[in-house]
Amino acid sequence: MPALRVTYLISPVWGKTPDQIRKDIVSNSPVSGKMVMQDIVDNLTRPLTAEEKKSGSREQSAGPATFTDTPEKLEQYFMDNRMTDYMPIVLPTPERVNEMLKGTSHRPDEMVGKMAAHTQPPGEGQVEVFPHWSYTVKTVAINAVMAGMKPDYLPVLLAVASTGKEALSVSDNSFAEMLVINGPIRKEIGLNCGIGAMGPFSQANSTIGRAWSLLSLNAGNCGRVGTTYMGTVGNPMNWNNIIIGENEEDSPWKPFHVRNGFKPNDNVVSLFEGWGIISAKNSRYSAWTKEMDFPGIIKKIMNDVDLLFPPTVVLSPIVANFVKQAGYDSVEKLTEWIMKPEEGQKPYFGNASQVQIIVTGGSDNNYYSYGGMRYGRSVLIDPWR
Repeated sequence: MPALRVTYLISPVWGKTPDQIRKDIVSNSPVSGKMVMQDIVDNLTRPLTAEEKKSGSREQSAGPATFTDTPEKLEQYFMDNRMTDYMPIVLPTPERVNEMLKGTSHRPDEMVGKMAAHTQPPGEGQVEVFPHWSYTVKTVAINAVMAGMKPDYLPVLLAVASTGKEALSVSDNSFAEMLVINGPIRKEIGLNCGIGAMGPFSQANSTIGRAWSLLSLNAGNCGRVGTTYMGTVGNPMNWNNIIIGENEEDSPWKPFHVRNGFKPNDNVVSLFEGWGIISAKNSRYSAWTKEMDFPGIIKKIMNDVDLLFPPTVVLSPIVANFVKQAGYDSVEKLTEWIMKPEEGQKPYFGNASQVQIIVTGGSDNNYYSYGGMRYGRSVLIDPWR
């Protein structure tokens, strides 16, 4: 509806006194210059113009199948059309895309899924504000090439793409996204599960996360500042997202995917969304003492996490083993204890199933991280091989 009438207000509305609202919100529209209420009345009562009476639909086009130019001009073309994260890309030549497609047995033209700037499709009778774009195996492979992935990584990205979950949310909250990868595939593709596990110290960790964001741009119409991306201050974790290969070998507990109903040898990727992950030392509860009460500190941190996104704690193996030695020989036992009220105060979030514990990283010091990250779902990777 290109001629849809809109009355614009100056955002935000919340957090203001009545006097500020009268001055900043309901005075003059920043677009029409009219008083806001007068603008609303005019838009509702003014007769439709001939242009506004036109009906029909807009067709989305993926454009030409190929582009031919110098590498420098093609790089610039991708940047000018917001098809990249503004970092250098690997140009997706037909030869490179075909090589990437060797990472899966699925046909290039097979439909993988649909994506939009907001995960949830509209309910019955609701308007689809952000149309869901569909994409094929080849589309996913193209973005994998651009990000610098290897063919062996492609099934992971295809599994993520099959969920339709975007890596760049439209919300003005500046959300972050996270993948947790379990199973033998971690070793097969060289995923870093030890020192620096959440950092850019492995090709697999770096490029899978980046490819997810590029796919969101090019196959889901996400990340268009001012329309399909409104993150007020942005989030640096959107560069590569948070990619975690769980350190199953050094963890004292069952791996994350096993706790969620999968078999130990299943290759699984799990998707999270929230504020991001930071060092637990940032919390006022994480005081360094001669003898550390890790379970008690973790409980206090978790119980203090904001309501919107329940807590996810990323423990290094050495801290996880400290917690086990304190009497918590399973994650379930730990999370049930975390939910028990302390000094009359219950956690903000609803139940123990919302608490997520992930073990990754090295054992060279007693460090760990946490954040408000909501677990969404887990999908098998092997069906996309």
